[in-house]
Amino acid sequence: MIIKSLELADYRNYGTLNISFDRGTNILYGNNAQGKTNILEAIYVSATTKSHKGSKDREIVNFDKEEAHIRTYLEKEAVEYRVDMHLRKNKSKGIAIDGQKIKKAAQLLGLLNVVFFSPEDLSIIKNGPAERRRFADMELCQLDSFYLYNLNHYNKIIGQRNKLLKDMFFHPELRDTLNIWDSQLVSYGSKIIERRGLFAGQLCEIIGEIHKRLSGGKEELVVKYEPDVAGDTFEARLKENQEKDIRSKMTSAGPHRDDFVFIINGIDIRKFGSQGQQRTAALSLKLSEIELVKKIAKDTPVLLLDDVLSELDSNRQNYLLNSIGDIQTIITCTGLDEFVNNRFEINKIFKVTDGTAKALTVNNGINIGK
Repeated sequence: MIIKSLELADYRNYGTLNISFDRGTNILYGNNAQGKTNILEAIYVSATTKSHKGSKDREIVNFDKEEAHIRTYLEKEAVEYRVDMHLRKNKSKGIAIDGQKIKKAAQLLGLLNVVFFSPEDLSIIKNGPAERRRFADMELCQLDSFYLYNLNHYNKIIGQRNKLLKDMFFHPELRDTLNIWDSQLVSYGSKIIERRGLFAGQLCEIIGEIHKRLSGGKEELVVKYEPDVAGDTFEARLKENQEKDIRSKMTSAGPHRDDFVFIINGIDIRKFGSQGQQRTAALSLKLSEIELVKKIAKDTPVLLLDDVLSELDSNRQNYLLNSIGDIQTIITCTGLDEFVNNRFEINKIFKVTDGTAKALTVNNGINIGK
């Protein structure tokens, strides 16, 4: 899997952009707030229909415009594809593959698999459960269209149930309809619980060996799924919590409250791990994500590294860069020192300045440095 080129129109700070990538390592460098991350975000939107930041379409479109366009050319198993996205401030987005409009995001997901790694991801272990659920959801939605279907429906029903709980304060007679929403919540929620459990098992098979190498053989890392409620007891818990939910006007049980546990040598590092352990585990998690895509999707993802090298020490930098292998990688940074110092091979360099990206000459793709 590789991205051949990307075209943007009125996307954030870009009026127009046409950029072609090498199938190896591509560097986007420049000062902060010039638009480097926006390029990675556009690629991520092309793969998932969503911003990695959680931004709405109206926030992505250039401030002075009403709509924006993304066109991504990619190559998968020697076949070329074109993905077009039409983003509008006041309407839902339009998506087309090779000129054919699609109606559902599930028709796009899996065509282009990406792994996005930003400095914020280094805090995924120590942050709250919402961050870890978001990580699992972002990956599973790319790999499993059924999961996306169930998650979307579950989230809609949670919103409708919570609205009902608020309305019941003024209209107690609406309580009779609560069981209808509960049965739907259990139907979709139990499937989410089952798939997240399988995901944790698949992840655990991969992450242990990666973390062992990253920690010099000193640490054993295990990932466990910590569901808020089991699938077979979900319905009973909802009934048990009905009075509590009515008082609080929100749904208190379900997979929207799940978590994932990260254990090193028997210790839960979410609570008791050092910052170094948490950051190393986060790096192991992202590297495992790459291997998981290879295993499940039978393809290599495109790796997007957003200024993450500056947040890692030299040992972790080297491990990450040496782990890239044959994966197409697009890296943003403010300077090239880390690549020069590590004599890391760069295939293409772009200088990003105020919404422009200019390709620079690389010495025939050989190592930069001595």
